[in-house]
Amino acid sequence: MSDKEAPVASILRCSNLTTGMDDAEIAELLASSQVRRHVFSAGEIVFHDGDQPHSLYILLRGEVHILKDTFSGRRIFISEVNEPGDMFGEVYEVLKRPYDIYVEAAKETELLEIGSRFFTIGGQSEHPSRSALLVERNLMRIFARKAYFMHGRIKVLASGSLREKIVRFLFQNMDAAGHVELAVSREYLAAYLAVTRPSLSRELSAMQKDGLLKVAGKNLQILDLNRFEEYL
Repeated sequence: MSDKEAPVASILRCSNLTTGMDDAEIAELLASSQVRRHVFSAGEIVFHDGDQPHSLYILLRGEVHILKDTFSGRRIFISEVNEPGDMFGEVYEVLKRPYDIYVEAAKETELLEIGSRFFTIGGQSEHPSRSALLVERNLMRIFARKAYFMHGRIKVLASGSLREKIVRFLFQNMDAAGHVELAVSREYLAAYLAVTRPSLSRELSAMQKDGLLKVAGKNLQILDLNRFEEYL
């Protein structure tokens, strides 16, 4: 493995895509002609809505936003990817469905692009490497986790009021002491709950005023668990 590849390999060791892979198998992956590194400037588009997928992407540094435009031209924020080793685009890549979202670099960003021909899914390779087989196995596990995640989100979105949605989300993520540390931005949480960020902020302020919880940045503490659970 070259000195240039060593930092990338270090990031990949933390990625769910390479679970169970040793250094030699990660090096084999990086040596593939289907694996490339790209740097995007702030505001540059990684792929457009309607493009046909041909790769999946792993964040090496920087941040990208997953977005969707309405027919009237309003931009909708869907998600963000800002942790090195995090992956996006894999569902579209495996299903071979055109993107119905687009991805924009929020600042200078470096991505690892793994092309379609690397994978054995769909019979694209007659003699897959061991690293390709392990990536395929890990993708199936990632899809299973995403299905579980979506099941939890459906339960949240099925709640009636915004307060009920917030309570169910916090209930799923709080510890035994009633504490929740948000791992995502307020904007991401609003998108997850399918509401605007101002609406989310207003409701959190109202819940704090009502004595249900205390909000301090990304840390939330449930103050009255009995009243809190009435919204479940």
